[in-house]
Amino acid sequence: MTQSPAVRTPGPSGPVRIGERAARTLVTELARRNDPKTALLVGAAPESAVLAAAIDALLPGDTLTVVPAGTTSVAALREHVSALGRWVADRVRVVDSLTEADAAEVVIAAEPFTGTAEEARTAVDGLAKYLTDGSVLSVAAPVFRTAGAAAELDRQGVLHGVGTDLVLRNQPPVRVHHLRFTPADVALAARLAPAHRPSSVPLTRGMHIDSNGVAAAGIALGLAALARAARPKSRLWLVPALAAAPVAAFFRDPQRDVPEDPSAVVAAADGQVLSVQRLHDERFGDGEWLRIAVFLSVLDVHVNRAPVAGKVVDYFVADGGFVNAMKPDAEHNVAAYTVLDTDHGTVVVAQRTGLIARRIVQRAPVGALLARGERFGLIRFGSRTDVYLPADAAEPLVGPGDKVVGGSTVIARWR
Repeated sequence: MTQSPAVRTPGPSGPVRIGERAARTLVTELARRNDPKTALLVGAAPESAVLAAAIDALLPGDTLTVVPAGTTSVAALREHVSALGRWVADRVRVVDSLTEADAAEVVIAAEPFTGTAEEARTAVDGLAKYLTDGSVLSVAAPVFRTAGAAAELDRQGVLHGVGTDLVLRNQPPVRVHHLRFTPADVALAARLAPAHRPSSVPLTRGMHIDSNGVAAAGIALGLAALARAARPKSRLWLVPALAAAPVAAFFRDPQRDVPEDPSAVVAAADGQVLSVQRLHDERFGDGEWLRIAVFLSVLDVHVNRAPVAGKVVDYFVADGGFVNAMKPDAEHNVAAYTVLDTDHGTVVVAQRTGLIARRIVQRAPVGALLARGERFGLIRFGSRTDVYLPADAAEPLVGPGDKVVGGSTVIARWR
């Protein structure tokens, strides 16, 4: 049997395990595509969480080709697939080796890359040959082991990547890289569902919390522990301890029902509409723009979502001040601009700082495809988010003073 090109060199603490959360992140590009597609899973075993996640993501028109791991019997893997029922067996094909596989629209390495940089490069090159144009290769590497493979995947991501996700809730923690080597068609974005993001940690079925909130709450509890250890007779430790929950709540990330209407433009953030204006901005091209500005108070959800489906073609940060986001001068504040190419023209989302908000997080690199309503970043502790639409192609549906919900409220409609 020809061994798959995934790197399998266990670190000093034993083999690297891909758990359920990391497996779900690995198969994100398969799970979010709503059209019939072909997928290739390399290095799978019957007990693999990645195999289970890939099968769970299959739709009726999908096909999945599976290449066994080097230590896995082909017969055992076929028997496992057959035992899952006729529906799965009709859509999953187990082959003896990678050489028998056809090119696919999604390629996933079930085993993490844990070798040297050269081994990782060879593995990526070997798997990239099985990608169709515009397709994505998903691979994982441990964060704290075998720095060579991790560094090579980081380099590949800079050159060709469409996203990297850190999965801390894995033993050991891994970084999942989604790599694209040829440009993707912008039209594909409209056929995608919002991607699973491990940065959004589930608390309940309907409520998540961004990883920034987990970190902030952890820091507050750590300060409480230090204060109590340093001054055990003082109640000073109660201040950071009681602040942990409110701080975490600032980063709440509820699930949202995104409208299916293809003509809908949804709010990029929760908050109150400040203004709806027609203006010119040569930074984004000629012509008139429709700008809808939304103010986020400290009590609003701070996660930002894509207002439309599109491809990230540019991202830049403009210097400025930090005035109150509700004042007109706030449009000269520090701001991060994410430029999207869409079927209806260029769309821009501006994440603006404010008097309190000084930190902008943007997680969608150039080349990434975003579904409408998909999480792509956040502004810490409020401020303002503006959406720029081609004025001759969009009709506004909200006005100043209206309350909007990110990912759900329709703020405009394509003509």
